[in-house]
Amino acid sequence: MPTSSKPLTEAALLKMPASAYMNPAQLAFFRARLEALRDEMLSNAADTGETLKENENFADPNDRATVEEEHMLEQRVRDRERKLLKKIHTAISRIDSGEYGWCLETGEPIGLPRLLARPTAEYSIEAQERHEKMERLRA
Repeated sequence: MPTSSKPLTEAALLKMPASAYMNPAQLAFFRARLEALRDEMLSNAADTGETLKENENFADPNDRATVEEEHMLEQRVRDRERKLLKKIHTAISRIDSGEYGWCLETGEPIGLPRLLARPTAEYSIEAQERHEKMERLRA
């Protein structure tokens, strides 16, 4: 078990035995990862707000159109990030409640590799595939 002064690495996390799944060190690792992601997104949102507040007047309509298109793209990215912020908040709440790392559908472990790739995952790969298949059938 790592000491509190030395942060857990992905490699050390993956070397832990299955019986150690979602132990306090692993939960602290994922909380730190989620909080860092949240802080980065909040910083990006603040930067975007400042950029969009800048009112530039362009004599050339092409320049104005280019800037407006860039602003629309930036707003789309921020909209995706807002949705991800909600998922991050939910994941941190699940850490607090002891539900993090466990599939909401099956109750089985989601798995460390999947959580490393997508720390906001709520379902195991199999359950997520079933959800996506059902969504495609409904569409």
